[in-house]
Amino acid sequence: MQLAMLDVVIIAAYLLTTVFIGFWISKRASKNLRSYFLGGNKLKWYTLGLSNASGMFDISGTMWMVYLLFVYGLTSIYIPWLWPVFNQIFLMVFLSVWLRRSGVLTGAEWITFRFGDSTGARLSHLIVVLFALVNVVGFLAYGFIGIGKFASVFLPWQLAADPDTNDIYYGLIITALTTVYVVKGGMFSVVFTEVLQFFIMTVACVAVGIIAMQQVSPDMLAAVVPDNWDKVTFGWNLDMDWSGTLEAANTKIAADGYEPFTIFFMLMLLSGIAKSMMGPPPNYDMQRVLSARSPTEAAKMSGFVNVVLLFPRYMLIAGLTILALVFFMDELQAMGPDVDFEQILPFAMKEFVPPGLLGLLIAGLLAAFMSTFAATTNAAPAYVVNDIYKRYFNPNADDKNYVKASYVVSVLFVVLGVVIGLFVPSLNSIILWIVSAFYGAYTASNLLKWFWWRFNGVGYFCGMAMGLVILLIIQVLQWTLDWEIMQVYAFPFIFGGCFIACVVGSLLSKADDIEVLKTFYIKVRPWGVWGPVYREALKDYPELKRNTDLSRDLGNLVVGVIWQTSMVAASIFMVIQHWPEFIASVAVFVATSLWLWRFWWCRLEDYPADTPAQYVDRLATDGAD
Repeated sequence: MQLAMLDVVIIAAYLLTTVFIGFWISKRASKNLRSYFLGGNKLKWYTLGLSNASGMFDISGTMWMVYLLFVYGLTSIYIPWLWPVFNQIFLMVFLSVWLRRSGVLTGAEWITFRFGDSTGARLSHLIVVLFALVNVVGFLAYGFIGIGKFASVFLPWQLAADPDTNDIYYGLIITALTTVYVVKGGMFSVVFTEVLQFFIMTVACVAVGIIAMQQVSPDMLAAVVPDNWDKVTFGWNLDMDWSGTLEAANTKIAADGYEPFTIFFMLMLLSGIAKSMMGPPPNYDMQRVLSARSPTEAAKMSGFVNVVLLFPRYMLIAGLTILALVFFMDELQAMGPDVDFEQILPFAMKEFVPPGLLGLLIAGLLAAFMSTFAATTNAAPAYVVNDIYKRYFNPNADDKNYVKASYVVSVLFVVLGVVIGLFVPSLNSIILWIVSAFYGAYTASNLLKWFWWRFNGVGYFCGMAMGLVILLIIQVLQWTLDWEIMQVYAFPFIFGGCFIACVVGSLLSKADDIEVLKTFYIKVRPWGVWGPVYREALKDYPELKRNTDLSRDLGNLVVGVIWQTSMVAASIFMVIQHWPEFIASVAVFVATSLWLWRFWWCRLEDYPADTPAQYVDRLATDGAD
């Protein structure tokens, strides 16, 4: 793609600015581990929210959603529930508050806080560290190869004669730049560069949406899409027929396995609720929650992510989709059954984005890659240094030693991710299987840890291990019998097997130390099956009250999911210029916002008033100083 000099200057200025920020704030970040990994718990909730939104703005995921909207129409707003996209609502309503009350540094350290230091707790701690590190390496490898392929398409310089080698050179250069500012600045660097990246991406997203609205009228769009494409409702089946327009889309719908859609929707909802109830996995999302100044600010940060991320991102998704539907259909039809939906992005940019704005858009899309890569890189040393090196090898070193160790670990993990990324064509399926297996195994164990007092470290480890066994069996069946098993259809069996292993493992082993359980319960104050622990705590603190917010939290969850979905629908309806539906979506958004303000925002509290002073995290009250 040929770029004007203005575009080149904008891209270069963006890259240099991110590196400058890392060096500029490195002194502030290197005071101690809490400063390096959590920004010293001094970053405001809206700053963390912008950073988290930027880290979630993965361009590969965005392109996947462009494909979904293209093929499935407005019904596609539900399909990201597979991730699940509404996990941010669960965090917002109660889980961020519970997690931040712990005052820990990492997800693995939280395991010790919950289960103590028994053999089962140590096994659980190690398996969480292993999960986190495998997750980091997999995403670093994915990020490296993704950055290289993206940059080689959009940047004008040919660094090597072989296109594949060109990808590698670009990947190495951009990875090196990202690593420099992350290693030097830690969480401060990640957050401040991601805030910059967020504003760049938002401007680019809004610009693409406006361009699409100017170029595509509702009549032009209606002429190329099938019936029901613009409907958010659905019946037993999708009733989306692309015959005569794009036959490959019908083939893709059949291959995706989303029919009958009602059954898929219910399984997707079940999977999404279970995965959301467990809280965030030990990655950059958890680090943002732990970085908040207080529990209430952690909750506000999670809610703010929805507001600032969804509307601009779906303006980009809807804009790219309708430009492709109207102006790129001939090229897509010419591809026959092998339609490459990834070509939508370069086509729309080349044909419709003017100089200057094009440079900003490319910088924004580079930022989307770099922000996710940076946040993942920052997570690795948090686990290796804090949960392995400090705990088992050098517990009494000074803070400078730990920060320097973090520099080394960050670089080593980036190098490992790059090396694996070089072999992605042969290792990709294995990497994806490992990450998918751990996520599948992660759900039951991490759901029960919040809600059942008798669940212990042995049960946690058994549940994680059972998940790996079940997924290994599924993988063997796929390899030997050539089965295609979608994760959402396998999820009830995976979850059920892991749940049974969790319960059996817990009941066949000793309960955790009651003092550990009391500390967890008094400090976090979850609702759930905590009766025996509550009664023991009452002996020491007669004024202690149970959490009675279950019904209110469940109501806020339902309203929150509707609130989130209304933002997605409103942004798409605006871009496709369906104004009655847009007004209705905005009305739903306003009504649900008022509900959440009254029954969520106004009810937030760092700790219940009856919490004994020694259980209150000092950072929760002094973190803003």
